[in-house]
Amino acid sequence: MTDSTLEDPALSTNGNSIRTKQPMPLIHEVIFVFIVSTAQLMTQAGLGQTIVPLHIVGNSLGTTNAGQLSWFPASFSLTVGTFILIAGKLGDIYGHKKMFVFGYAWYSLWSLISGFSVYAKSAIMFDVCRALTGIGPAFLLPSALAILGRVYPPGKRKQFMFCVFGATAPSGYLLGAVFSAIFAQLSWWPWVYWSTCIICFAFCLIGWLVIPDTQKENRQVREKALEKPHFDILGSFFGVAGLVLVNFAWNQAPVVGWQVPYVYILLIVGVLSLIIFVYVEHKTVQPLLPPDTFNGEIGFILMSVAAGWSCFGIWIYYLWNFLEVLRGQTPLLTAGQWTPVCITGGLAAAITGILLSKIRPIFVMIIAMVSFTVGSILLATVPIHQSYWAQTFVSIAVTPFGMDMSFPAATLAISDYVSKENQGIAASLVSTVVNYSTSIGLGIAGTVESHLNHEGKDVLRGYRSAWYLGIGFGGLGIAVSSIAAIRISVKSKNERKRVMLERMGD
Repeated sequence: MTDSTLEDPALSTNGNSIRTKQPMPLIHEVIFVFIVSTAQLMTQAGLGQTIVPLHIVGNSLGTTNAGQLSWFPASFSLTVGTFILIAGKLGDIYGHKKMFVFGYAWYSLWSLISGFSVYAKSAIMFDVCRALTGIGPAFLLPSALAILGRVYPPGKRKQFMFCVFGATAPSGYLLGAVFSAIFAQLSWWPWVYWSTCIICFAFCLIGWLVIPDTQKENRQVREKALEKPHFDILGSFFGVAGLVLVNFAWNQAPVVGWQVPYVYILLIVGVLSLIIFVYVEHKTVQPLLPPDTFNGEIGFILMSVAAGWSCFGIWIYYLWNFLEVLRGQTPLLTAGQWTPVCITGGLAAAITGILLSKIRPIFVMIIAMVSFTVGSILLATVPIHQSYWAQTFVSIAVTPFGMDMSFPAATLAISDYVSKENQGIAASLVSTVVNYSTSIGLGIAGTVESHLNHEGKDVLRGYRSAWYLGIGFGGLGIAVSSIAAIRISVKSKNERKRVMLERMGD
């Protein structure tokens, strides 16, 4: 690996990419891949840095309500998942490098403000700050994936880079967990976010320096390819409104109860907004979701991803609560027990790269869903006073396989069903579903927990009930991905038969 050729799909005619003549030296490529992969790293770090010191932050802001505490991580994941498609479209229009740098600048700013919410003593302000912070990763993820897709042409090297990108997820969560535990336990929790502000600002500058701006090349062809760019304002409005309202209703219900009128009214309005969004997407000239994404196979794959990552969100949130609340562990000790994910995450990425070169991505998806489900089963049945090295350790070792296998497998599987000019939408769709389902899964689990923990008197029953829900989501993911695998295999077999008959006829 001595150099890499830059490629810009925007600089293409009839789907044939026009490449620049600028080789990328090895050291430049290493820094480039690192800084682009930090998009996934820092997204998961943003989730980890809120879950780990959850009760310390909650006590500081004057809340111990389980439903209110679940909003701390859920609000972050909500906006990450909601704004990814919009950010990806803006990247197509204005340049993915600019959106990548903007994402880190925004992430840095709102991490700074999140720390200052300590002075307001308001959990609601902190929720708002975390929600606004999530817009930063929403711009980072699609931009990073589009940049990787432009630099690396289809092949094993591109598959490897996507596996590297996905492998940063468990390590990112660990990074956020460790540093938040150190600052929250040994210093002052606002430094969790102020240190993130400094790191994101540094990554913003490095990204500006090392990421190639391929849009500068072949200006005449680029202007022809991007003639009259159009942003789907109406579709974006109804899409964002629908996703936000549905998610808000599910996450607010555990706090105030479903009997409160505004909760179910907002849910109904959210669902209607999503229906209008689908209608608008079918009518507009340049929709956020191109027509070829409304495909049966794509729908099954995204349903599988949604189920698996809903399972993961529940698994990880209640794992940390179980260890800190019921086992009485400190955040730092709990973060230390999470360290095996570095090894298993790297191993999962390596295995995924090998499997994707030998079998269809959809079969890798099935393995990922099994990993999510097994991890939740192990935790749902774990005794409070059992040794960490029994079920807890095994669950922490197994679940990262679901994370690191599902993302690249789903991305590559969907890429087979969209046109060349819409390849970037595959990764954006997967990222949207991953982050949004993590958030809404927590909301549904919060409702289950609050109704089954006997008004807080049986905490363990509430946690286990949430994990049982996670097992249900995981099982749904296995079923849906299996159905998708059967459909894809049958279609592939029929296609081979058709080609063979055509050859025999000739």
